[in-house]
Amino acid sequence: MFLFDVSKLKETKKSYEKEMQKPDFWSDVERGQNISQSLKIVNDKINQVFQVQNKVEEVEVMIQLIEEENDESYVPELNALIKSAEKELEAFKLKTLLNGKYDKNNAILSIHAGAGGTEAQDWAEMLMRMYLRWAEKNQYKTEVLDILSDTEAGIKSVAIMIQGEYAYGYLMAEKGVHRLVRISPFDSAKKRHTSFASVDIMPVLDDDSEIDINPVDLKIDTYRASGAGGQHVNTTDSAVRITHIPTGVMVSCQNERSQHKNKATAMKMLMAKLIEIREEEQKDEIDDIQGKYNQIAWGSQIRSYVFHPYSMVKDHRTNAEKGNVQAVMDGDIDLFINEYLKAKSK
Repeated sequence: MFLFDVSKLKETKKSYEKEMQKPDFWSDVERGQNISQSLKIVNDKINQVFQVQNKVEEVEVMIQLIEEENDESYVPELNALIKSAEKELEAFKLKTLLNGKYDKNNAILSIHAGAGGTEAQDWAEMLMRMYLRWAEKNQYKTEVLDILSDTEAGIKSVAIMIQGEYAYGYLMAEKGVHRLVRISPFDSAKKRHTSFASVDIMPVLDDDSEIDINPVDLKIDTYRASGAGGQHVNTTDSAVRITHIPTGVMVSCQNERSQHKNKATAMKMLMAKLIEIREEEQKDEIDDIQGKYNQIAWGSQIRSYVFHPYSMVKDHRTNAEKGNVQAVMDGDIDLFINEYLKAKSK
């Protein structure tokens, strides 16, 4: 019935626990941390299985009660239990799809406005609000690491830390180009406009990451922060921008008043991006043979948000659709994430 083999999980758990009881377990700190993290993942999986089993058992008991007492007044309660069990099972199934190396990690979500000035910048800000609402609904912590606002309207770019279990695994579904179609509030002629913004997702990596960065390859600039943070932020060169010269990758952070903390966060962002590039290069080699690789670029949008002439949000990878655009903009994007995960697993 279940996608996890509980007996094997329990065997793995015992093996990890036996390893951790050895006197010299922490002599190799890195190995110790890896085993501890692996044990936590195994425990989480076992607990997930039992939660689903408990829900199913509740339904079975309720059905038995109705049959024994021949009392249909319990049917509404049974229906509610079935819905709850289905929801638990669906969440369980989705988590089984999150088995990538970094899926459990926190995530850094970046949004960049496309060409089009004010219209595209306003769209980028709308997307930022959508993701912050989604994170809030799912009880994820958020922190704006870097933001470049426009004096007229909207934002040119933003980087947001999203903290919580499986943040990266879920948000990977959002990586790509997002298209907006609407009557522009900035156009006096009330014409329909199409705008683009790109979304990028990076995992937040542990300090003991497996990639080495040569300091000679880095160009580090400091500047005055332009975002929120009070007078102190705007009077010191606390913001940090790091450019990795060989790849041209550039990251920046300005959320802390301390230049040292901003630099540490920016380095984590850079490390995540370089690992992502390395893995994409390997993926490119595989998909080159399979002929399935689709480079993210303007014009190859993953999702369209249409406000006019009709109301519809459509994901072009899965064909998932939602007619209530405003609900989506308020953070209701689980349908698109779930359908992407299902399609990805096939």
